[in-house]
Amino acid sequence: MKHPTLLKIAAALLIGAGGAKPLATQAQPAMDFPQAEWDKAGTILMHTPGMELFDGVVHPSAALFENYFSADSAAAEHRGYIDMLRRRGITVVTVESLLASAPIDSLRALAGEFLAYDTRNLEQREIDSTEAYRQMILSQMTRQDLVRCIMLRPTVRLAHTDNNTGFEAEYIQQPLMNLYFTRDQSITTPRGHIISRMNSSQREAETRVIDFCYKVIGASPILRIEGEGRLEGGDYIPAGTVALIGCGMRTNDEGIAQIMKADAFGHDTVVVVRDHKFWQMQMHLDTYFNIIDRDLCTMVSSRLQAKAGEPEYVSCDIWARAKGEKDYRLYQQDIAFVDYLTTRGFKIIPIDHADEMHYANNYLTIAPRHIMAVGGQSEALQRRFSEAGVKVEWIPLESLIDGYGAAHCMTQVLCRQKPAKP
Repeated sequence: MKHPTLLKIAAALLIGAGGAKPLATQAQPAMDFPQAEWDKAGTILMHTPGMELFDGVVHPSAALFENYFSADSAAAEHRGYIDMLRRRGITVVTVESLLASAPIDSLRALAGEFLAYDTRNLEQREIDSTEAYRQMILSQMTRQDLVRCIMLRPTVRLAHTDNNTGFEAEYIQQPLMNLYFTRDQSITTPRGHIISRMNSSQREAETRVIDFCYKVIGASPILRIEGEGRLEGGDYIPAGTVALIGCGMRTNDEGIAQIMKADAFGHDTVVVVRDHKFWQMQMHLDTYFNIIDRDLCTMVSSRLQAKAGEPEYVSCDIWARAKGEKDYRLYQQDIAFVDYLTTRGFKIIPIDHADEMHYANNYLTIAPRHIMAVGGQSEALQRRFSEAGVKVEWIPLESLIDGYGAAHCMTQVLCRQKPAKP
């Protein structure tokens, strides 16, 4: 699908959903699937957390969160982040607006996958009629209640009783509390959208929602990771002719191999960046490394200074193909990632431990040397950015970052401005 069409759809969705109107009446710059992380951002998919977040914050660790945080404060911060992006002329489409605009029959079918009646404790005659009853209830649901079914994934565990209506129930929810990290459920390469296969089974349902959202805007995914493959979006960073893909805690070799075999990267070189630490705080590549421009990046100090054999050490394998070839071949293996970056001409800005723990590295690059990052970082880091000519817009995300993610994790950039021809 061509991105000017996507922008028109996005504009219509935002206006219909009461969102801020983008610059749809002005001439739009040429947009394409992201070629490089530093190109100007055009359209971003996000999800403002709602009621589904509450179950997660009452037991943060089980929800893959770091600490308790206020669900209401988190939602307010997220809306503020969206407002900041829109003020920069970036189109933001939300999961909620896409669900709200979907054909009602399609939305009802998706909700039907997420609403379950557990009939194990019923007699056979009652079981036979329960599915028809479930379908009847779904057919009567308002659009908003269908969305609630999708976000909360309710199960009604039924039991027979001789009192009242003849049934009693236990109500169980498996809410999509991590859905606001829209970076993870897919990646967008120069070829198109790839649906992830999540490392945690409790997050797998999120990919079905994001897959549905792509279908709403007419952008059919080109690949879905299957079987033993694992892929999460925080591990992928496009860098022009090079794809940087983390392999470690959340993404594995099989997932990467599936993308290369399908020729779905769209980059001539694939750099597999290998994590040897397997630490939740650095679960994805974008938690310890990020890119600001074609010659500027950041890396947390512990990784930057690590030596081979130490847990923080980062190695990489280089896969490449000649012009006109489809298949990648392994050219270099187990080389230092820092050496690769410096050879490529990158200046590396170090992010010290205190700033790292405040998610300083998890920023979103919206244009060359222009990023949006979590506020509250050290004066030393602010000075380093300034000296490198980086424009930083500091975002208040104090509640949201307790979910183990920040500005980069909360965005799926669907298109970026085409780079100027040399």
